This record gives sequence, structure tokens and C-alpha cells, in this order.
Amino acid sequence: MIDGSKDRPEGTAARAIGSLPVSSIPPALDDMRAAEWLKDLSKAANGEDTQALFTRLDEDDMARAFIGGVLDLSPFLRSALLRRPNIAARLFDDGLDALVDKEIAAIEALGGSDDLSEKDLGAALRRHKLNAHVAIAIADIAAGGAAAVSVEHLTRLAESVLQTTARYLCRDLHRQGFLAPGDAERPEADSGLIILGMGKLGGRELNFSSDIDLIVFYDPDAAGVARREGLAEAVVKQVRRLVRLLSDRTAEGYVFRTDLRLRPDPGATPLAIAVGAGLQYYESRGQNWERAAMIKARAVAGDIEAGEAFLAELRPFVWRRYLDFAAIADIRAIKRQIASHKGGTAIVVAGHNVKLGRGGIREIEFFVQTQQLIAGGRVDDLRGRSTTRMLAELAGHQWIAEQTRDELIADYWFLRDVEHAIQMVADEQTHSLPREEEGLARVLHLMGFRTLEDFSERFLRTLERVDTHFAALFAEDDDGQGDLADHLVFTGDQDDPDTLDRLMQLGFTRPTDISRIVRAWHTGRYRALRATSARQMLTTMQPNLFRALAATGRPDETLMYLDEMLAGLPAGLPLFSVLSGNPQILSLLTTILATAPRMAMTISKRPHVFDALVDRDRLSLVPDRESLAARLDPFLAQSRDHEDRLDRLRIFAVEQRFMVSARLLTGAIDAAEAGECFTTLADLLLIRTLEPVRALFAEKHGEVPGGRVAILGMGRLGSREMTAGSDLDIIFLYDHAEGASQSDGPRPLDAPTWFTRLSQRLVAAVSAPTAEGVLYEMDLRLRPSGNQGPLATSLRAFQSYQQNGAAIWEKMALSRGRVVCGDEGIAEEIEAIIESSLDKVGEPSSVRDEAGKMRLRIADAKPPEGSFDVKLASGGLIDLEFIAQIAKLTKSLDSYSFSIVGTRPILTSLSSAYVSHAEREALLGAYDLMTMLLQILRICLDRDFDPQTAPQGFVELLCKRTNAPDLGVLGSQLQDARTAVRTIFDRLTGIHREDETESSASPP
Repeated sequence: MIDGSKDRPEGTAARAIGSLPVSSIPPALDDMRAAEWLKDLSKAANGEDTQALFTRLDEDDMARAFIGGVLDLSPFLRSALLRRPNIAARLFDDGLDALVDKEIAAIEALGGSDDLSEKDLGAALRRHKLNAHVAIAIADIAAGGAAAVSVEHLTRLAESVLQTTARYLCRDLHRQGFLAPGDAERPEADSGLIILGMGKLGGRELNFSSDIDLIVFYDPDAAGVARREGLAEAVVKQVRRLVRLLSDRTAEGYVFRTDLRLRPDPGATPLAIAVGAGLQYYESRGQNWERAAMIKARAVAGDIEAGEAFLAELRPFVWRRYLDFAAIADIRAIKRQIASHKGGTAIVVAGHNVKLGRGGIREIEFFVQTQQLIAGGRVDDLRGRSTTRMLAELAGHQWIAEQTRDELIADYWFLRDVEHAIQMVADEQTHSLPREEEGLARVLHLMGFRTLEDFSERFLRTLERVDTHFAALFAEDDDGQGDLADHLVFTGDQDDPDTLDRLMQLGFTRPTDISRIVRAWHTGRYRALRATSARQMLTTMQPNLFRALAATGRPDETLMYLDEMLAGLPAGLPLFSVLSGNPQILSLLTTILATAPRMAMTISKRPHVFDALVDRDRLSLVPDRESLAARLDPFLAQSRDHEDRLDRLRIFAVEQRFMVSARLLTGAIDAAEAGECFTTLADLLLIRTLEPVRALFAEKHGEVPGGRVAILGMGRLGSREMTAGSDLDIIFLYDHAEGASQSDGPRPLDAPTWFTRLSQRLVAAVSAPTAEGVLYEMDLRLRPSGNQGPLATSLRAFQSYQQNGAAIWEKMALSRGRVVCGDEGIAEEIEAIIESSLDKVGEPSSVRDEAGKMRLRIADAKPPEGSFDVKLASGGLIDLEFIAQIAKLTKSLDSYSFSIVGTRPILTSLSSAYVSHAEREALLGAYDLMTMLLQILRICLDRDFDPQTAPQGFVELLCKRTNAPDLGVLGSQLQDARTAVRTIFDRLTGIHREDETESSASPP
């Protein structure tokens, strides 16, 4: 065993002051000042009638030198001794062990008093604790550093304070009727109140100014519990009293600072947790850092037997027989967190943190606990709480070399001595050596060193040796390698400073918020993350996730959307498994979250939509109506009732619109194919909505004899050019047998009312909001009667209107008409009516003239909403659509066919007499560019596009999908396309519009 004491300069020959052994006399910084303090102490001692101390200081040179040094070096001890010189007198007379035993006995006696007020209890605890505290410090200094002894006395002192306080509080719970103890003198014994000591308290290794880490549980089924109702609130109230009794500073000082942040998910749980809830948390959501923390957990107060039973239940959580990869990754992350907390990157003396700094106490503790976690599940001997005893066991089981054991044990106690000396100066919870010369001198003199050189040599050698052993852990895990994302740490209950810096370097602007959110993920607060396997998978994929988030250019906003998605996700493991093994899918997810706020909102509200993207084959497939129906119909077959069916239609619609959007974003389909997909989906959903609506309606009102219905799609639905945000422009048409006047059901309706009511039911089923939202907004204003007449139009009325009353603009709209669904035979009749109507439009010149005037009216009524309003802007999509509609009505096509619908197919067929080849190519290029812009804008944004404020990720996506190097070039291309379209449109219609600079389309 290495003996570190030989490196310490001798202070004096071993002897005693009364019953106090003294092997080191701390040299005062200023002998004259020390002499003055001694005079003050003598006066105080004489005033308290401690004549023996006065005489000893007057007659014993060693006693006078020893106490003079203490008074000069430690303001805290000086203040305490001047107020209570009898502490030193008792220490010299009785010795340390006897003094501490008497103070502990006095503390324990306080718990048996029924008439002691909380104020009096707090004052007494502070008085007795201070007596023992000062005596322990003086004895430690006399030994030249005796941390191994001091930590045991400090731990016993804390235990007695906690148990006395627990007994006092349990008496109060008894008075309130919550407890009925079997032993009135020990109400805590069967109370179910469990106070676990964690960290150094649990390991019996408290430092001089240590706070005490506690976790409090209560068992509502304990034998001593008399009333469960209100018990939870009552126990939490008593825990608050415990914290106040021990931590509040009064005129008498404080007892112990208490910290309850190691409890399960401290941001979301009360100060005291029911045993059942605690066990469930650790079994389902406990993290690896909590396993490490639980190694030292010990029942220190309250119902000790219940506490030990609770810890026994936790053994499988703490001591796993087999450790998986994710656990090892977590342990490495904890190591990186410890490394990141270093008090400076270099090993130095002044200012070095002996607990958290490089080569410090925490590294030794982690060195031990890591190997306990790995091997303790199989080796019972490695399950102890004492750091030094576990070092011995590790060597005994050949996990470490004997030399490593000896070095680390010696180094551990030396660093604990340094820590105690630092804290004895002012009783402050600090672990860093002072930076200034005098402060350093106080510390090293309290340890018996006379020169800084002597102390520095021993101190630096210790740090370097500890750091070497610590660095050997997971030696292949080089902390200096890898990028920033590989070194992010979110374990523990506090932010890691280096991780916050790394997040800033990765582009996050709110690192503290990001760290808090991610740490909450690891607590399993969300349902998707409650399974241990899900959190382990999250740990595994975390570096790739943060690399993907950083690559978006808007990582904060993207992670916020991801957090909303995780909050709504029912299970996380399936998704994490896919994301972990498929970087492309992970990149797609973060791309969507960063570039498409509208899609991101969909994911956050309905995270199930992302499930469809994990199948790469489905993502690349362009679905037709049959394949969509094959997916939809089994899903609808599971409906419980009509309302559930409507919800399922909406769920399917959201998922499929999302799939089409994702295909367009990834380049799997182009804008025209996206329009086709959106339209095919709408067709199917309309059909599947009409079917049950009609069946339910017929159950009540029957059918009109010979009744037939059809839905005529207009606008983008008719031309198969829908976007993600399109509504449905329809005309609801019907026909029935000659002479049929009413329906044949239990509650018959006249024929027009029957079809009107049915159309109303359809509109409600499609557009009414349910728990799953709205299927589509519907627009029926293109029907012959406009907004003034019934929703349903008879086939005869439709035919008559189209032949005799339809204006040119209505025939232009009708040129995009398409029968979406209809009963047998009616579709052919509608198509014949449309063809006949479009054959009778008058002279081509009047069509072109009317179209030009109508375009000007639209421009006045609906000006564009910005430079990227590709629909309403002059030369935009409306102009292109009008050009196609004019061509169809005037038969200006190479091969005219009434059935041809869609702007692009018509533009492709324009005859050379209508436009030149170059003009046709210009129109097609403009259509492709503007349609892609429109589709991307509708997919990604839920507001108008402002180039100055749009997400950078979206701007980059927009440029990528339009093959533009930047937004400025894209704006110029758009302006050129509009100019070409406007020139051709104006020539065809004979209108005149002033040239538009539209400089805003080319942002800087």
C-alpha cells in the first residue's frame, strides 16, 4: 500500500493535547495576528467558565500554536470557537469520538420530545451539529488530514439529524391521523416514509461542507399508515418542512443543505414519490446514470426496513447481469460529461477543482462505478457503496492491478483531505483551490504543508496519476476524435456546459432549451420514450440525429417540431429503429421538419403519418386509384359506425397527402405527377364518402325511382391539377325516372328535396370538422344557379342552362369539367352535354375578347400577394389556364378531343396556327416552373411566401426542386417566364397590360 504521508513535511512529533492526538500543527499566516486571536479566545473561554482551556492555552506551547494556527487560517472555525470555546475544551478533554457521540445522542433525544416547536428543534439541531462539525474539523487538522475518519463522523452526524427530523415529522403525521404507529416512541419505524441517502451520504463519504442528496418515497400500504386519503400531499408537506428545517440559514447557521434533484424525473414529480410509482419509473424509464447513482443509495432515515426492501426491489435495475451496447454508450457519455466538467483543460494548482477537475475525485469515483455497473451484475462483491473498498474488491477480482488499487486509494484520500481543507476555511460548498496566494496558503497550511512547492509537487503528481487511470477507461473512445455531434451529453439532471457550447457551434441558438428538452426525452416523460429499449435506441442514434438537425440550417425550430412529434407518438422504438438504420429516412424527416412547416405541423399533430415513409418502395411508388383503394377499403372495413368511418377517411387522406408531398420533396415525382396523385386521392375519397352517406340517407328516406347522381369535378379537381391545399370545386347532378315525384322510404321526400338533402349530407360529410379535422373544403359556386339555388342540379336543368344560358366564362370553366363518379350511364350523358355546350361558344374572336376582359377583372379584384404568387400574378398560372381554355373552346389544337383536360396536355397540343413552336415551348416551360413552385409552396408553407423571412431550409429546397442556384436566379427565371406568358396572352386576347418590372421577384 502506498503511504502518501511521507510526502507531507513533518509539522511536529506525534503527541496529544489532552485527549486530542496531534501530528500536525498548522502554521499561521501571521503569528502576531494569531496571538491576538488567542487573546480573544482566552477572554471568551474565561467568560464561559472554561478555565481548563484558558489554562492549557496559557501553559501549553503546542496547544497555543495549534489553536493559533486554526484561528488565523479558518475564519469559519475562528468565528465558531470565539462564540463557543467550550467546543475546543471538550475536544481536548474527551477526544473526538466521545464528543461526536455525545452530540449525536443529544440530537437523537430531540426526536422524542412532543412539545418541541419547529423553531426550537431547528435551533437545537444547528447548535449540536455545529459543535460536532467544528470538533471534526479541528481533529482533522490535528491529524494533518484525516478524511477517512472525518467522513464517517460527518455521515453519522447527518444520519442522526435526518432520523431525528423524520421522527419529529412522523409524530406530526400521527397527530394528523395519517399514521397509527405500532411504537409511539418510534413512529417512523413502520411509517412507510423512506429517506434514501444518495451520493456521498449513501457511501458514508460526506465531505466537510457537503450537501446531502436525498430521495424520499412513501408506502401507502405500510403497516403504520392509518389514512391514505390526502397522504401524498401530507408527506410532500412534511418533506418541505424537512428541507426548511435543515437548509434554511438562521442566526444559528444551517444544519445541512439538502438536494432532492436525484429523484425520478425531478421536473415533473413531487418531492415525495409513492413506492409503486418509483419502482415503475426505474423499471420502465430509469436511465443508466440513475443506475450509477443508485449504487450508493442507502436507507438513512425514516422507515429503514421499508427502505431496504425498496432497494432490494431495485437490484435488478441497478445490477444487470448483461450490459447492452446502448448502456455502454451511455456510460461513455457519462465519462465525456465528467471530462467536460473539468476545471480547466490543464492540470494546475491555483484554481483547480479537486472534485470535478482533471485528475479529480469524480474521476476516481467514475473509474469505480463504471466497472461496478459492468461487472456488479455477476459479482456480488462489487456491489458496495464505498469507493476505496470497491477499489480493493476490483483488484481482488482482478479487474484492476494491485498497483492501480494502491495508487487510487492513496490519491483518493489525499484529494479528500485537500477538499476538506478548502471547505474548512469558510464552510463553503466549494471544491476549487483559491487562485490568490493567501487563499492557497490557508489551504496548504491547514493540511500541514509549509511551502507551496511541497504541496504542488504532491498535488500535481496525484492529479496526473488519477488522470492516467481515468483516461485508460474505454481507451478506444478517443474524446478528441469525431465531430461535435459525437460529444453531446444529455445524461444526468443538469446541463453539461461543454454540450451547450457544442450545440452553439452546431448552429443552435437556444442551447439551454435544447438541452432541457433532450434530457426530458431521456427521462421517458413521453409515452414513446417510456420503454428502455426506445431510449437506448435514441442514445445510439443521437449523434446522427444532431448531425441531421445541424444540416437543416434551422436546428432549433426543427428540434421543436421533432419534440412535438415525439410527444404525440404512441411508440418510439419502431420509428427509432428505422431512423437508426436508415440515414436517408432520418435526413428526410429532418428535411421535412426544417423545410416544410406545414408538413412538420402535420407530423407533430398526427405523427402516424410518418410511418408510411419508412417503406422506401411506397415512397417511390406513384399510386393509382386501385392501389389506393386496396389500402383504404380494409381500413374502412374496421369502422365502428358512420362517424368512425368519416374519421378514418380523414386519417387516410392526411397520410396519403403527406406521402405525395414527401415524394415531391424528394424528387420521386414531378409537379404534374403530384397534381395527378392529389386528384386521384380526392376522386377515391369522394366516392367512398358518397357511398355510405347515400346508404344511410336511403335507410331513412328511401330512393327516388330511377334516381341517379353524379359529381362533376371542376377547377383543379376537374383538370387533375390539385395541390396539397386545394378545395373541391364540384357540381352535384342528378336524374330520376319520368314521373317520379318522391322517394319510397319510411319518411319520403319529394324528388328535388331528396337530391338536395343528399348533396347537403355529402358536403357535411366531406367538409365538417371531426376529431381528425376536415377532409376537404368544398366549393359549389360553379353550379348553374350559383350560390342562389339548390346544391343539387337536375340533369335537364344543367343541359338547358349549358345550351341556352351559360356565359363564355362558364364554358371556359366547363372545359375543365370531368365526371368524378356517377351511377350507371349518367357520366356518358353529362359528357355529351358538356361536349355539345363547348361546341356552341360563338366566334373565336369573341371567346378571346371575353377571356381578356375577364382576366383584367380578376386582376382588379384579386391582386397578387407578393412576387412569388405564381397563380394570380400577371403572366401567371391563371393566364396559362386561360390560354389552354381558349384553345379548347376555339379548337386550336393539333388533334382536338373533347375529353382532353388539364392545362399541360392542352398546351402540349396547341396548334401552330395558335402559337409558334417557340411560344409553345415557352408556355410549357413557364407552366412547369410555376406548377412546381405552386406545389412546393402549398406543400410546405401555411402562409404566403416571403423571401426575406422564409426558412432557409425551405429556400434551399425551392431552389433545388426548380434547378436554380439561388433565390435571386429563381426570381429572374420566374420574371422571364411571366413576361413570356403575358406577352402571348395579351396578343391572343387583344388586351394591353403595362410591362411589369417585378423587381421583387429577384431578391438580393
